[in-house]
Amino acid sequence: MLTLAIDTSTNTAGVALLEGETICAEMLINLGMNHSVSLLPSINRIIMLAGITMADIDLYACTTGPGSFTGLRIGVSTVKGFSAATGKPVAGVSTLDALAFNFADSPLLICPMLDAKKKQVYTALYRGGSAGGIERICHDKAVAVEKFLPDIHEDCLFFGDGAFVYRDMIKKGLPAYARFGSPIQQQIRAAAVGHMGIRKFRANDLLDMLTFAPQYLRVSEAEAKI
Repeated sequence: MLTLAIDTSTNTAGVALLEGETICAEMLINLGMNHSVSLLPSINRIIMLAGITMADIDLYACTTGPGSFTGLRIGVSTVKGFSAATGKPVAGVSTLDALAFNFADSPLLICPMLDAKKKQVYTALYRGGSAGGIERICHDKAVAVEKFLPDIHEDCLFFGDGAFVYRDMIKKGLPAYARFGSPIQQQIRAAAVGHMGIRKFRANDLLDMLTFAPQYLRVSEAEAKI
């Protein structure tokens, strides 16, 4: 089974092609480009290198939020278009789940953080699970860091662009418990989105393209002004 996975939920864009659970090709773009400029050329490049066509793809997987309003719309609309054209299914993956997957083997409490602007982060808590998976402890939330930290009472691994922005605040709020991930594990990998999408496919947990919408967690600035 061939899976094409994409992520456009943050400043980076990612595309990966998997055959079964084997990663065939993966690209991470962090060049300050709008995802509308970088996404389709990246997909086309991977498809061309693999010597296949879009008709050969069996499953699409994408991040569904939280994250950038514009980025999520680009990713979701792209996948919807592919699904409509090919009739192939789509699996949706929480952005925070995909980021947490970077540290699935960690014995520590796992806390991915995305910068949500307006002095908030998108975050959730996890533990490493069996078979290389993760176990969610709480729902995704948009929250001020200082209101979230008091819920943590053990060694905790923070990572993601939100953890970078609020590193000093986290260290001050949790001087005995705060740990931070390595620089090379701060971005969402499209391959992780693909792996998690495959698991959802096997569980028949797929998106309904007629009713599906990104999970923003809060309204956009434009909507807030209405």
